[in-house]
Amino acid sequence: MDRWDDAAAATWNRHLSALTSFTAWAGRQEILTASPARRLERRKPARRSDRAIPRARLDKLLYETAARAGELLSLNIEDLDLEFRRGRVTSKGGATEYVHWATGTARLLPRLLRGRTSGPVFLTGRRAPVSGSRAPAEADVCPETGRGRLSYPRAEYLFKQATAAHDPHEKGWTLHQLRHSALQHLAADGRTAPELQAKSRHLHLGNLGRYVQLGEQTSAQVTADADPAARRRTR
Repeated sequence: MDRWDDAAAATWNRHLSALTSFTAWAGRQEILTASPARRLERRKPARRSDRAIPRARLDKLLYETAARAGELLSLNIEDLDLEFRRGRVTSKGGATEYVHWATGTARLLPRLLRGRTSGPVFLTGRRAPVSGSRAPAEADVCPETGRGRLSYPRAEYLFKQATAAHDPHEKGWTLHQLRHSALQHLAADGRTAPELQAKSRHLHLGNLGRYVQLGEQTSAQVTADADPAARRRTR
């Protein structure tokens, strides 16, 4: 599959999930008697063996929380605890949890907020419409600038555009690859499964299996460490 096929599969699955959710609601309201999605199936995007973003590039992206991108995009300024470098998020299961960041993010946040004290942390580049079908909920609008909360699709598009030049495949990386890469690099550093679980906030240790498959970067490092010519150079 090429980049378009991957994107098309992700878009299809996202819309199918929305349709399924609406159908379930409509069924409870007795609006629909049959599901329009009953014959539709999720599509599998191509699986790449090098999902992890190289460590040096990931560090430059300042991705220190290993949180789900959707959780971070839902953050409000009121959820931030700048003193203790943490943010309050709502997990997939509905629990209130905290994500933590390090020095790089702590230095960048004041520049991002620019004195704002309430509303969404991450904003679009323009003011949100105030009426009509495209007007967002009041909670998704910055009360000081009038700009709307940055959506996941828009954030993913901007991220892929910004990282295409750094991706060896020239496709750009996805937001989910950030989380995957952060956890995979922690595993490569020798962090234990319980430590990864604490950082990722997975409910079950078994769900961490894909993150401890260390992949191409570790293979390259093992090869370099075993290189006899390299060993001779270091004597």
